[in-house]
Amino acid sequence: MKKNMKTGFTLIELVVVIMILGILAGVAAPKLLSVSSDATDNGLKQTLSIVRDAIELYASENGGALPPCTSTGADFRTAIAPFVRGAFPICPVGLVANKNFNVVPTGAGATVADNPSSAGWKFNTADGTFICNYGAATSSDAAVNYDAL
Repeated sequence: MKKNMKTGFTLIELVVVIMILGILAGVAAPKLLSVSSDATDNGLKQTLSIVRDAIELYASENGGALPPCTSTGADFRTAIAPFVRGAFPICPVGLVANKNFNVVPTGAGATVADNPSSAGWKFNTADGTFICNYGAATSSDAAVNYDAL
């Protein structure tokens, strides 16, 4: 005696497979479309803007004086902390060991990235220039270096 059984997938099995495919596409698509590197570059530009604004606010409240910066920049971070919402940002690019919130001070002259960099950020105590301390080309535009943002 043969039973009349239909073969095929149940609705739940199909839904589970579609959900798994959707999760895989959500993880893989940004990597394949290099959206994550563009997002990192845009995030870095925004972070630089926030810190530069904080430096200007500090200077305006202190008679034009720039924030102090020595060694790893702990005094710099403390000085501008009232003007930055939340914790001081970590540099999102560079060598893994140098993705940190340290700030290297520099004096008069052009502010360019160290080679190799020892910290995430660089601050010129003479003119107030604040840059990302990483001289490689950006992911979104090979003609622009991170320290030029």
